[in-house]
Amino acid sequence: MDTSYRDTYITIEKASEGLYKDKGSKFLSFAYPVHNEDEANEFIASLRKKYFDARHHCFAWRLGGEGEHTRAYDDGEPSSTAGRPILGQILSNQLTNILIVVVRYFGGTKLGTSGLIQAYKAAAADAIQNNSIIEKTIDIPMTIRFPYEKMTEVMKIIKNISPKITGQYIDNFCTIELSVRKASYSPLNKLLGEISDIQIESHLKKQSIK
Repeated sequence: MDTSYRDTYITIEKASEGLYKDKGSKFLSFAYPVHNEDEANEFIASLRKKYFDARHHCFAWRLGGEGEHTRAYDDGEPSSTAGRPILGQILSNQLTNILIVVVRYFGGTKLGTSGLIQAYKAAAADAIQNNSIIEKTIDIPMTIRFPYEKMTEVMKIIKNISPKITGQYIDNFCTIELSVRKASYSPLNKLLGEISDIQIESHLKKQSIK
């Protein structure tokens, strides 16, 4: 499937919590919308501090407009019995820019491999279910500079493509800052490039997926 022009992604609207219990063990789940690994790490550190007496703080996150960055962490649970099931719920719901942490309080009875997988899967699913799934756009910042006499030409193109104007400075030489949906970026760049005396500064590496 060609995803080169995909400019939307699915994520959660807000922070949410979930819970799963089995044989005395409690699995507290926490889902957060996040935009980078540093932000995810801050939430993880905060939960480790708040629930310092829990035996395990397992998590998974997925980042990027196409979900290209992922991590799953078992935090001492048997390999792939915690982080992977959590990540599986993120993937099955096609979510990105999301972190889910599951904090386990051990109840004294071992659950076994299948029991752990089910517990972490169910806890993660509950946190997602207690949230709202929303669609967001991937936007690319662009700055254009041009002589004032080109204003009519520039604004006609902007009106047709409809990027968001995030800043503008009008003088003899004007500057307009734009936020352009990914799918509209190439057409806008091409049309603006046909105007003489215009300078286009694009920021493809600064795609906004917030």
